Amino acid sequence: MSQTTVDLQLASTCAELPTEADIELWVGTSLRILEQDESAELTVRIVDETEALELNKTYRQRDYPTNVLSFPFEAPVELPVRLLGDLVVCAPVIEREAAAQGKALSAHWTHMIVHGTLHLLGYDHIDDDEAVVMERLEQRILEALGYADPYADDYV
Repeated sequence: MSQTTVDLQLASTCAELPTEADIELWVGTSLRILEQDESAELTVRIVDETEALELNKTYRQRDYPTNVLSFPFEAPVELPVRLLGDLVVCAPVIEREAAAQGKALSAHWTHMIVHGTLHLLGYDHIDDDEAVVMERLEQRILEALGYADPYADDYV
């Protein structure tokens, strides 16, 4: 089995954060289900709201801290290693969303890493058709990881 490698950068004061092994499992499972090469590398930076707000303003012109930002890597030439890109995840936003949605924090972390990974692979949810495709993939991956459908009305 190929190995997914995560460079985990912790820049958050939040206490309950996923481990590098957790993120590698979530990303690796996503790649396997999508029948992609699991020998991939990415950086995941977990931040607090100040950094998330600054990045969201700079790159998306949105004046609020968002849950996850994805920065796909586009190689100018073929490289011997598969770099997916960078995910920046705002821990306080993840915590608030999990509480507001009545979800276990671990389930929401998993969902947001899977969601960000799909963005790194080129999936999006700008229009309704794209959103349906992306949500179905998220549901499939989360089910394989043992989590319920995050879009179900009766999610607990």
